[in-house]
Amino acid sequence: MNRRRYGTAFAMLLMLSCAFFVQGQRTISVRLNEILVINEDNFVDDYGVRSGWIELYNSSPATVNLGGCFLTNDKSDKTKYMIPKGDVLTKIPPRQHVLFWADNKASRGTFHLNFVLNPDKENYIAFYDADGKTLINEVTIPAGQRADVSYGLVRDGKEGPWESLAKVTPSSNNEILNSNEKIENFQTNDAWGIGMTVTAMGVVFIGLLLLFLAFKYVGLTAIKAGLRRSRKAGGGKEDAKTDEPASGEVYAAIFTALYEVTDEDSHDLENMVLTIHKVARNYSPWNSKIYGLREMIRK
Repeated sequence: MNRRRYGTAFAMLLMLSCAFFVQGQRTISVRLNEILVINEDNFVDDYGVRSGWIELYNSSPATVNLGGCFLTNDKSDKTKYMIPKGDVLTKIPPRQHVLFWADNKASRGTFHLNFVLNPDKENYIAFYDADGKTLINEVTIPAGQRADVSYGLVRDGKEGPWESLAKVTPSSNNEILNSNEKIENFQTNDAWGIGMTVTAMGVVFIGLLLLFLAFKYVGLTAIKAGLRRSRKAGGGKEDAKTDEPASGEVYAAIFTALYEVTDEDSHDLENMVLTIHKVARNYSPWNSKIYGLREMIRK
């Protein structure tokens, strides 16, 4: 019993550790993605106010809950702003963004920070895990930022250099593609679509050929297996050859034997008997031609 209890406790502890590890891995996938220091004619918050903002991006294929994590602009204070727990809006879907307003008005809600961004000097921004010690991501925005020009990654969540983004994209992809690269390649290399057509037809015919061969060999294998089983059941004797047709004498003997064995009662009443019955037909004087008006009058 004690061993069983210890085993159960160990399994539960292992499950909890795995869950914590997976959650930790998911939180680590969050990245600082885009930051706007000077907001003069850009996005407004839920109060209609323009403030600087910080965008986070969930680069993992799973939903991440930011509740309990920290944002700060002070290297000496890692837990300056704790993202409140229990808010469903802190659960960020995979490959999605979330915006925090740097307006020093944390009383306005979950996504309003308790610090502002300084437009006159460089700004340090860091994102810490829920333990307040594990640094997940950090960036330093150079001084001299222009109004309504953000600073961020060229591609969302990808490790690489930060640069000024003239096209500000809050809560959206930093790199917005206005064309489809695959379609452009097709238009350049196969404008008439001949290559695609041949490829598609080739795939279809190859698939049909493979199916034909598969069914054919499966059928042959099944027939051979059935013959082996029948020979095994018959004691290993070879089956008689039935390919040669029987002669006429054999068929005549068979039919004669059948006729002799069968008694007379088994034959029908018309066996080898020709029966002639007179069929009587009744004529009505009203519709018969022999009583018609065309009969010549006898004198």
